[in-house]
Amino acid sequence: MGRGRVGGVLVVLLGVWLLEVGVEGHPREDLVVRLPGQPKVGFRQYAGYVDVDVKAGRSLFYYFVEAEKDPDKKPLTLWLNGGPGCSSIGGGAFTELGPFYPRGDGRGLRRNSMSWNKASNLLFVESPAGVGWSYSNTSSDYTSGDASTARDMRVFMLQWYKKFPDLKSRELFLTGESYAGHYIPQLAIALLDHNSHSTGFKFNIKGLAIGNPLLRLDRDIPATYEYFWSHGMISDEIGLTIMNDCDFDDYVFGSPHNVTESCENAIKEANHIVGDYINNYDVILDVCYPSLVEQELRLKKMATKISFGVDVCMTYERRFYFNLPEVQRALHANRTKLPYGWSMCSGILNYSDSDGNLNILPLLKRIIQNHIPVWVFSGDQDSVVPLLGSRTLIRELAHDLNFKITVPYGAWFHKGQVGGWATEYGNLLTFATVRGAAHMVPYAQPSRALHLFSSFVRGRRLPNATRPSIED
Repeated sequence: MGRGRVGGVLVVLLGVWLLEVGVEGHPREDLVVRLPGQPKVGFRQYAGYVDVDVKAGRSLFYYFVEAEKDPDKKPLTLWLNGGPGCSSIGGGAFTELGPFYPRGDGRGLRRNSMSWNKASNLLFVESPAGVGWSYSNTSSDYTSGDASTARDMRVFMLQWYKKFPDLKSRELFLTGESYAGHYIPQLAIALLDHNSHSTGFKFNIKGLAIGNPLLRLDRDIPATYEYFWSHGMISDEIGLTIMNDCDFDDYVFGSPHNVTESCENAIKEANHIVGDYINNYDVILDVCYPSLVEQELRLKKMATKISFGVDVCMTYERRFYFNLPEVQRALHANRTKLPYGWSMCSGILNYSDSDGNLNILPLLKRIIQNHIPVWVFSGDQDSVVPLLGSRTLIRELAHDLNFKITVPYGAWFHKGQVGGWATEYGNLLTFATVRGAAHMVPYAQPSRALHLFSSFVRGRRLPNATRPSIED
């Protein structure tokens, strides 16, 4: 063997060794060397458990991805999906903004060229216990709510930093979508409370960004029916009946109080007309037929179905992939051999219905009063938590804070096209839409979502001109 070939082999072996030992300040035992069917990448991944209550045997599962370039210089971003009770790893990490998507055969992965790890280190957590591979040995822990979820996530963050001490001083951004409109603000308050009482370590919170978030149920629910009507999905007669006859002021999860017969009938008719053949989370996307997809996956056929450039069957491909034993071993997941398979949303969690009725705006107000910027962004094709409600709630929050408009409502641009519309209040509160995006914004519009996120973590406003920018 020639000297040049020997040198080449040594370089390869050195690279493998460096990958396997990890880096100083990171837990070697949690290093994910390579996921089954994963394309080759140059950044490191970690996954494993953090105990949040040793006595109860309660542990949360996490997946951490270093930034694609210069991870030691990039901030840390936590992402939580909603539900309540749905997986941030299955959602955010492997369907939306992480570095990989499931391949159409359910047995491998493909690169997400618009992953948010281009701009930040990314941390995903399955929370609360009972979601995904997070678990408790105490069955009563599966009855939970907003307060216990925020407490556990505060403990998780403190314990996770012990695994990754070099990230403790890094800028921290808290992000998520949907019911994370509850999770993220409540976690932020818990971390701020820690900071106010701590004489030592303090969380370096630099911003919150929540997408299509549930903020105030009695305002977000009527926005759904207004959205149906404004997008031609229900008739004038039904839309006007709902708007005139339904009192949503006392709305709770399930139905309004003191509902009139005409309101109840109109809501039932609206839901019937919209039907099961529309994806309410993205009204322009086609739907996936799960029985056909699951049969194709078992037969090792490609199951991918494309609609507007989006794989609408990705959720089924993902579930198939995560339930492969070799995938769970590579992720150091399912260490207790749970008696059920991995699923996107928990089937064992008993989450408080009443917590969904909480008004989150006072929490956002307190966060902003701590000089922490808040961005609320909305995919404009979502009828579940539509922009119509979120936009109004953010305007009312700005009024409550006595904030003036610092950026008038107008289009923002990405690659010479309108990326959406945005406005800013008081230099601390931003509302932005993402054009053509779903309830899961990065899933349907990955490029525009990355631009929005990059602007957020870099402290830049979204561009209101068509000229190219650095993020493009």
